[in-house]
Amino acid sequence: MDFKIGKVEIGLDTPLFVMAGPCVIESETCCLDIANRLVDISAKTDVGIIFKASFDKANRSSLHSFRGPGMKKGLEVLAAVREKTNLPIMTDVHDPSQAAVAGEAVDCLQIPAFLCRQTDLLCACARTGKPVNIKKGQFLSPEEMKNAVEKIRTCGNDKISLTERGTFFGYNRLVNDMTAIEQMKNLGYPVIFDATHSTQQPGGLGNASAGRREMAPILAKAAIAAGANGLFIEVHTEPEKSKSDAACIMPIDWLEDLLKICKNIFEVIRG
Repeated sequence: MDFKIGKVEIGLDTPLFVMAGPCVIESETCCLDIANRLVDISAKTDVGIIFKASFDKANRSSLHSFRGPGMKKGLEVLAAVREKTNLPIMTDVHDPSQAAVAGEAVDCLQIPAFLCRQTDLLCACARTGKPVNIKKGQFLSPEEMKNAVEKIRTCGNDKISLTERGTFFGYNRLVNDMTAIEQMKNLGYPVIFDATHSTQQPGGLGNASAGRREMAPILAKAAIAAGANGLFIEVHTEPEKSKSDAACIMPIDWLEDLLKICKNIFEVIRG
């Protein structure tokens, strides 16, 4: 089933699209700086971009890590980004009580990977009628995502996308099995590849995650060659200063050239 997030077409046979933005909302100024760059990149590459940022990162490694401004202030920031840039907006929700409120304010709701089995959360998001992007848990096989899909569909929503973001392999290590992309597409829904979180080394710094952002472009190109319908790439104007995922978030300066290459690969693969 094809659907739209804002004006961006999402489906198994639609053009390449990208979900991009900072990991967490740091400030309205930071989000607008990144969003305005994304508008320019979208125009130069002719690739639809959905702006993604989280109002709360509830699964940080440390109790003392920055989580974001909270839902009320965060949704106000996201509304300002949408109004000033006309980009469609996606954000995470972590609790069923957040779904309806966030669903009124954004164009797509995202289920974090660690929560992809939480039935009440999945159903609450489904009932908003908004598109739902489900991240595959690092602990699940691709085939097991059929259960998350069934929960959303049973609750009356068929606007579903699935995101591959790596699988746990020993301590502090994620690996990517590119065959997972085709396996999840066989469930009948578009599959997105998260190029930046796939380079993450969970808990690798003890009180924060490590990562290898320089590998994100390699993984993005490989995923498109393997048949991914879209990409998820967290970007920042000053990645070293990012308040979340600083080790794996990608410099926004890399994005335009990467999308041009990925679009070429995408078109070759689609014939």
